[in-house]
Amino acid sequence: MSSGIRSVTIDCHDTYVLAGFWAEVYGCSRRPDDLPGDPEAMLLPSGGPMTLFVQVPEGKTVKNRMHVCLEPADRDRDAEVERLLALGATQVDDQRRPDGTGWVVLADPEGNEFCVERSAAERAATA
Repeated sequence: MSSGIRSVTIDCHDTYVLAGFWAEVYGCSRRPDDLPGDPEAMLLPSGGPMTLFVQVPEGKTVKNRMHVCLEPADRDRDAEVERLLALGATQVDDQRRPDGTGWVVLADPEGNEFCVERSAAERAATA
């Protein structure tokens, strides 16, 4: 027997706002029945597991032990980083190397870290 990923769950204060941020990241829509003030919100991004946002009273205090790594589908890594920063992400760390490899660590509006890696085209060009 084995298991598959049903959802990635993100604890947060404002499920509606954070789901809106991630909907823009993933290029999908919030569910129509998710409303401001709801204790949960859900996204169903194409090609990925469901992302569930659950309201919790406490804020994030330490580095995530698990995080999402994004691979841009229709642009390079650097363009995707710029897009996400414009959406409200903040840059936490920059692990890009002179040879084009590496990644960038960002945080969503509630401080949850995630990485942006190279696109498949970028990886193929340096293989």
